[in-house]
Amino acid sequence: MSATYTIGLDYGTNTVRCLIVDVRNGREIATAVWEYSHGTHGVILSRDPNLARQHPADYLTGAEIVIKKALRQARIKPSQITGIGVDTTGSTPLPVDANGRPLAFDKRFSKNLAAMAWLWKDHTGIAEAGEITALAKQMRPHYLAKCGGTYSSEWFFSKVLHCKRTAPEVFDAAHRWVECCDWIPAQLTGNFKAGVCAAGHKAMYNDDWGGYPDAEFLGKLGLAGLRLSKKAHTIAESVGCLTGEWAKRTGLSAGIPVSVGAFDAHLGAVGSGIAPGTLAKIIGTSSCDMMVVPVGQPLADIPGLCGIVNGSILPGHYGLEAGQSAVGDIFNWFVNYIKAGSHEELTKAAAKLEPGESGLLALDWNNGNRTILVDQRLTGLLIGQTLYTTTGEIYRALIEASAFGALTIINRFEEYGANVEQIINCGGIAEKNPLVMQIYADVTGRPMKVSRSGQTCALGAAIAGAVVAGAHKSYADAQRAMTGVKAKVFKPNPKAHAVYQQLYPLYRQLHDAFGIGSEQNVMKKLIEIRQAART
Repeated sequence: MSATYTIGLDYGTNTVRCLIVDVRNGREIATAVWEYSHGTHGVILSRDPNLARQHPADYLTGAEIVIKKALRQARIKPSQITGIGVDTTGSTPLPVDANGRPLAFDKRFSKNLAAMAWLWKDHTGIAEAGEITALAKQMRPHYLAKCGGTYSSEWFFSKVLHCKRTAPEVFDAAHRWVECCDWIPAQLTGNFKAGVCAAGHKAMYNDDWGGYPDAEFLGKLGLAGLRLSKKAHTIAESVGCLTGEWAKRTGLSAGIPVSVGAFDAHLGAVGSGIAPGTLAKIIGTSSCDMMVVPVGQPLADIPGLCGIVNGSILPGHYGLEAGQSAVGDIFNWFVNYIKAGSHEELTKAAAKLEPGESGLLALDWNNGNRTILVDQRLTGLLIGQTLYTTTGEIYRALIEASAFGALTIINRFEEYGANVEQIINCGGIAEKNPLVMQIYADVTGRPMKVSRSGQTCALGAAIAGAVVAGAHKSYADAQRAMTGVKAKVFKPNPKAHAVYQQLYPLYRQLHDAFGIGSEQNVMKKLIEIRQAART
């Protein structure tokens, strides 16, 4: 095979990244990153702590900047780029006009936050999510069976319904709402195809009941007029080819096929080499835990998951998604808001401690609970502080809390028959912080492998580009050629694991008490009091 390359465009919470990859062996020859220019590190915030938006102009500006920069770094001919894949955060829907132009570009709405992209971690639709869940339980319980039993405020319809109620002028002006991972490929190609990754995991799409929720159900929510695609597609398909306009903007050649878009975590799983029996952990600001099960193999509906969707990760397999609403974001909160020191300083201090030495225990819910409780009104908790508690002890307790949350997810998978035979981690934390990986190994009692690529989501997108370009006949072939793991494997320390086996039941005691038990109203009542005080 001659030297040909594909591009992976990876749209994260704060930045967009372009990765250029050799399709023969997965060698990454160039990468470029650009931080979004609007908001705080790319996120538009407000006094409402549940609000998180992005300006869609950053997506287009960012694509142009990083593709140009990566091409200069790669020093290859544009004609050697044969395919493009795209991943984004999600659910991150945005309202557009009849031409697919974001309402944020319209002067009437240029300062209206409702006209922006509603970032994945926007939780303003908490009440609407509860209504959707209640209605589905009453009318269409099978809708909930494939998304863990509870509809989330992080997802598509919660956000659209909240917009209708709080910003009707934007809702009425919108021709349709589209996911960011579908909108960007449409901009690059001039064609639109909805991806099953976003549709299935965040918008209740399932071919078994004809696609998206039916008009009667949506009508009960006041959303009957939404324009939704009749069919959602897998990443094995191309949306279309790069337009002449975008070729001119980026320096690429027109006509390059662009794959159907998907979420960053799902393509991160692809870039990690996910296969049946493998749990791919994508650890960043939040975490996503992915597994695949071949279509045709018995598979139970698993409560608390973010969806069981045919083809959402690998074609021919059900994609299973779980995760934690905050991991790196919790560590960043401690550094940036509490001003406890740098990550490097705190990691060094935490590494000096033995498991259990601090006497601390925390819950990893600073941004709500995504799995298994699916409740964004839950908040963080730290117990065991004394007058002598140090910042290093707290930092380690926060890491341990995220590890306990990860173990809870593993247990839920296996409880319902999705056995975890190996774990492959990827993302910035897995790549840069060996202490976190060792604590995860010690807490779970399982070896922690780390993806060979430091840009696994972008690599997964580049693999999608390679498949639609015909460089590989299947995703299995592409993964064999283009993915791998690092030589270093973090193995559990038996002594540490024994201590964590004592601590984990205490974590579960807090988890169940504050999440579903007699104390479950405490965190929510505090939120109500906070909201009243801020009104």
